[in-house]
Amino acid sequence: MIDQLMRDIPTGQLAQALGADEATTTQAVRAALPALLGGLAANTQSRDGAQSLLQALGQHQDGLADDVAIDRVDVNDGEKILGHVFGNNTDGVVNQLGGLSGAQTSSLVRKLLPILAPIVLSWLAKQVTGAGARGGAAATPPSRGTTGDTQPDGPLGQGRPQAAPADQGDQGVDMTSVLQDVLGSALGGATGQAPRGGSGGGGILGDVLGGILGGRR
Repeated sequence: MIDQLMRDIPTGQLAQALGADEATTTQAVRAALPALLGGLAANTQSRDGAQSLLQALGQHQDGLADDVAIDRVDVNDGEKILGHVFGNNTDGVVNQLGGLSGAQTSSLVRKLLPILAPIVLSWLAKQVTGAGARGGAAATPPSRGTTGDTQPDGPLGQGRPQAAPADQGDQGVDMTSVLQDVLGSALGGATGQAPRGGSGGGGILGDVLGGILGGRR
């Protein structure tokens, strides 16, 4: 899955926009994507976090991942997403990744994260709705508000929504399971970890996110 997402991201456009060479930009994207997916997976380990992410996905069914163009990306939205996913630990995640991939890549990762975050949510919304439809669950994630509806200084689901979502019973459980399966499959491809059972991915990535996100892993 992550290879598919990687192929859809125009690294040439990104390199040109950021004034970097394409090879270094590609390396930075390969570091940033598992970190974003791992952070999202960490948030799905609580029911509130999973519901908040499903609601956010409902606001990112915009086709961005189908035809990625950098000028369509809302970087301000991307920064809000990072605040929800990593809380106040975005720079810590970047620094840890820099220790693994080099200082030049680290500086690029910080610039790339708010660009990649809306693309990842659009891609994830497509994967979840498709998998949900195939599995008999609702084909559309619950939609209410935007990513700005929760407190910007916490992860998705940590801030309190303006209005509590209705209890969705079996449908809510099914969609949460679908969401966890999709993220687990993507992270399994990136880290060698089994699809289910790990919230932050496996190997080095899991150690990085686990140390920074603490109990949310």
